[in-house]
Amino acid sequence: MPRIVALSGSLSRPSRTRALVSAIAARLADGQPARVDLIDIAELAPSLAGITGFDNIHPAVREAQDLLAQADVIVLGSPVYKGSYSGLFKHFIDLLDPTRLSGKVAVLAATGGSDRHALVLEHQWRPLAIFLELHTVPAGVYVRDSEFENYQLAADRIASQARIDLAAAQARALLGWPALPAAEIQAPAALTALAA
Repeated sequence: MPRIVALSGSLSRPSRTRALVSAIAARLADGQPARVDLIDIAELAPSLAGITGFDNIHPAVREAQDLLAQADVIVLGSPVYKGSYSGLFKHFIDLLDPTRLSGKVAVLAATGGSDRHALVLEHQWRPLAIFLELHTVPAGVYVRDSEFENYQLAADRIASQARIDLAAAQARALLGWPALPAAEIQAPAALTALAA
């Protein structure tokens, strides 16, 4: 059975980033028999923070690394802090043998306070993914904090939902999975207006 693993780099609980990567993973799995797992850096933080080298990796962190390495597709998400991903998200990635993720399909996602952070996916996430030799989909998913209600993506956020649909459709194409039903993929209103 194909495996989808979402990695949330947020240290908060509840977390908008966790909700976003979960929504992307669920959309990836829509209509496809797949196992979906979530790695939450907030849960690993106590074990992760004290690791100073490769010879003392906590069993919980090692288990999360193994889970990520078993994925067919990975959703990498973090809130934006000072123009980049969270420190413990990066620490978790730094402790991975980069060859373990080589060739996997990945969707890049981020949450942030304003649109001025939207390019972080291209300037921070994508270079990291390239170093790890991941096959990233062209569409990254950046969602502003204001688009969430009670730590869930608001249902009326058509553009964000459409971006999730697009990224999921691109990942499924790279994986050779059946396409998402075309009727369910909605273009953002701005793109629809341009096409008219």
